[in-house]
Amino acid sequence: MYFVTHLAVGALLGRWSRLPVPWVVAGTALPDVVDKPLAMLGVVDLYHTVGHTALLAPLAVVAALLSSAGRALAVGWASHLFLDAFHIVLNGRYGDALFLGWPVVVPPDPLALPPGAFFFYYLWSPSFFLECAFWTGLGVVLLRNARADRPSGETRD
Repeated sequence: MYFVTHLAVGALLGRWSRLPVPWVVAGTALPDVVDKPLAMLGVVDLYHTVGHTALLAPLAVVAALLSSAGRALAVGWASHLFLDAFHIVLNGRYGDALFLGWPVVVPPDPLALPPGAFFFYYLWSPSFFLECAFWTGLGVVLLRNARADRPSGETRD
């Protein structure tokens, strides 16, 4: 799933849940902000490792218990992991969802593509079309809201 989609989902999730939106968005960014640089620098071999492991769930629970910001961060992080696993399974790469158990388990044949190469791999996949539908729906909702917010006598220039 594209990074910007995670951020948009985080913003929507924050508004819907009434959690602090910036913290939910930060939580959705966290896995990629941690893992992508580590892989690009060669510290790890995969792009789903430290930040994407569900084994950090106990830390997320502790953060959630400490404050509303911690709760929002944990919700954003969990949504990122869920959406990545969902899109991997939707694209038929079931074994790659084992990234959730890293480092205890590692996908047997991970994709391991850098972000640029992943873009071209991802085009035309089932998840790509689901993301296109998400952005189209979001665009329609935003346009409708913008029109509804315009005073009735206001016209376009």
